[in-house]
Amino acid sequence: MNDLVRQHTALGDSDLEWLHLLVSEWQLLSDLSFADLVLWVPTRDGTRYVSVAQMRPNTGPTSYQDDMVGHLVPRGRRPMLDAALDEGRIVREGDPEWREEVPVRVESIPVRREGRVLGVIARNTNLLTVRTPSRLELTYLQSASDLAQMIAAGAFPFPGQQVEMDASPRAGDGLIRLDADGVVQYASPNALSAYHRLGLAADLVGHHLGQATAELAPARGPVDEALVKLASGWAPREFEVEGDDGVIQLRAIPLKPKGAHIGSLVLLRDVTELRRRERELITKDATIREIHHRVKNNLQTVAALLRLQARRMDSDQGREALNEAVRRVGSIAIVHETLSQNLDERVEFDDIADRVLAMVAEISPGRVAGRRTGRFGILDAEVATPLSMVLTEVLQNALEHGFGPGEQGTVEVAAVRSEAVAADAGGRGQRGEGRRAEGRLLVTVQDDGRGLPEDFDPRRAGNLGLQIVRTLVEGELGGTFDMVPAPERGTRVVLDIPVRTGKR
Repeated sequence: MNDLVRQHTALGDSDLEWLHLLVSEWQLLSDLSFADLVLWVPTRDGTRYVSVAQMRPNTGPTSYQDDMVGHLVPRGRRPMLDAALDEGRIVREGDPEWREEVPVRVESIPVRREGRVLGVIARNTNLLTVRTPSRLELTYLQSASDLAQMIAAGAFPFPGQQVEMDASPRAGDGLIRLDADGVVQYASPNALSAYHRLGLAADLVGHHLGQATAELAPARGPVDEALVKLASGWAPREFEVEGDDGVIQLRAIPLKPKGAHIGSLVLLRDVTELRRRERELITKDATIREIHHRVKNNLQTVAALLRLQARRMDSDQGREALNEAVRRVGSIAIVHETLSQNLDERVEFDDIADRVLAMVAEISPGRVAGRRTGRFGILDAEVATPLSMVLTEVLQNALEHGFGPGEQGTVEVAAVRSEAVAADAGGRGQRGEGRRAEGRLLVTVQDDGRGLPEDFDPRRAGNLGLQIVRTLVEGELGGTFDMVPAPERGTRVVLDIPVRTGKR
């Protein structure tokens, strides 16, 4: 819509925002009218109309099989559009149009903002299945008529009341029509069922909705007065009411078709099960975070015990082995600490890599500087945990074996994340969202130390650290590991690991 309005019309940004607000609300008008809606805006030169948005009803058959957005129509071809735009009134005159042997009633509703008509809504009703309307359908149509008059007067939609179309109640979820005093004139079967779940034993018709709603909700003192006013529909608001056995979401729409308040339209939806599942998810998330927090604490306790034991060791070799174990446990604790602060089982690994680099660098303070380039990005926990251990071992090996006492040097960790590509059913690669897509993570750890011994083979080395690296990279992460001399001086370790992104 933005492109069409800016390309073909003279409307400004504030007018465009008003059209966006209207389009966010007009599913309600379409459903209440049982009709298709097409928004036509005059072009910059005033000789044509361009259709910038379209909505089909959820409550009836469509009048348009094709997408109308982007169509251009010369002025004069549709006289009802001209009359609504020029005269600023709702136009209903004329016989039904026949489209592919289907009779369609066409109406035109001017869209007004601050006294100016910005465009026209063409309301198209498929008359093929017309029958004697029920009380529900009559209420729908009367409410649609009131809303159309408010749109023509510039009183609807309500400024500052942006509605989330997916989250707000719709007409089919439940509808209540109130008079000017807030007394229920009509309640749809779905609306009545929702109130029965709250604990209402009688019919709603004839009762004051605000008082009935406040009686069903738990007593909250002064809040009850606000609830009575909200449920009476005096202001455009969206709120929830929770009773002993259910939760309903309500949206009040004051009706002022001719400037005076004649009543309200209340849309409502039973969200009891939705809120129950949300609470379960929140509880599960909190439990998972608490587990990660306790695991982190336990690992830190183990590391502290190993550190104490190392201090009591007389053997330098034994003391160093325990210190290595402390660093391995610490790298896992860092991952669990990060997971304890997240809502899902995914972590931003760049922070973990920096902390691992700082932790390992403590074994050679003031001698070797460490730095990171590139980004690891967000990784799943099942990748982050073994990768943190692998990074710890590789860095520890570089610092211990690449530099002698008092030697100066640098260790650099470089990460390159390739774009994730998902394979379709035919095996062809395509960029995918919403599915588990596999990319690659290339990690290079390079130092400028003394380099590798002659005839060194990383696949056969008996060093425990390298054995851990091989096992985790090749066995658990499904990647490859190699250790080669650096181009100029020192050693380069290359890790190539598949990483998956998207929904599981």
